[in-house]
Amino acid sequence: MKLKLVPARTGIEWVKLGIRTFFRQPLALVSLFFMYMGVMLVLAQIPVIGVIIGGMLVPAATLGLMAATAEADKGAFPMPTVLFSAFRAGRQRVRAMLILGALYAGLSILATAIAALVAGGAGAGTTAADGPSAMQLDVATLVALVLHAPLFLLFWFAPALVHWHGVSPAKSLFFSAVACVKNFAALSVYSLAWFVLFVLLGLALTMVGVALGGPGVTRIVLMPLLLAMGAMFSTSFYYTFRDSFEASPEESPDASPKSPTP
Repeated sequence: MKLKLVPARTGIEWVKLGIRTFFRQPLALVSLFFMYMGVMLVLAQIPVIGVIIGGMLVPAATLGLMAATAEADKGAFPMPTVLFSAFRAGRQRVRAMLILGALYAGLSILATAIAALVAGGAGAGTTAADGPSAMQLDVATLVALVLHAPLFLLFWFAPALVHWHGVSPAKSLFFSAVACVKNFAALSVYSLAWFVLFVLLGLALTMVGVALGGPGVTRIVLMPLLLAMGAMFSTSFYYTFRDSFEASPEESPDASPKSPTP
């Protein structure tokens, strides 16, 4: 397994590839993304254990969506079973993926708990009459995002490295962080481009909804399109991995996805 360095402009290319591949199989990719979100929402309703199980499934689900994109990229129709790709790769890799999931769940819960504690401290000067403080909510959200940022770096490529390259969980986290740092410019452009697209779509649809009938219409129009945008965003994950790593000569030809020959 070898790390590849890419220029900053590649971030825009990843966005374009994600959108283009999505429109090759829009129904399948939206359905798979909806299934993933639906399972996570159901698990979130289960007290205590639901959050833990949901967190443990995030790496495997991320890999499943990447595998679906790999199928769509080849022109195939990704079936729902592709979401379980992480659990069909042999006992050793399944075990590694579960360890990765346990690490993600534990670190995510820890980061959220710390954010809640910091928010509580920030609102210590408020009184009961003040009700829920906007400042507390803002602090909790900000701290949670800051604490989750390192998790995104650690786990961005880790599931794919475990699945396609057979890398151990600890090494996959290290290599993922290194790859994110080395290709930070491209990933920054990629993230900024998606942020701008989401904001512009939200503003445009909000204006259309208000013109047509108010907040109710806005929600009806906005939700399915945001779901489609989320599916496009998840589709583009695959390309960030494909262009950041390549199989070493000693690895099997199918050990990792290949970039198309120019």
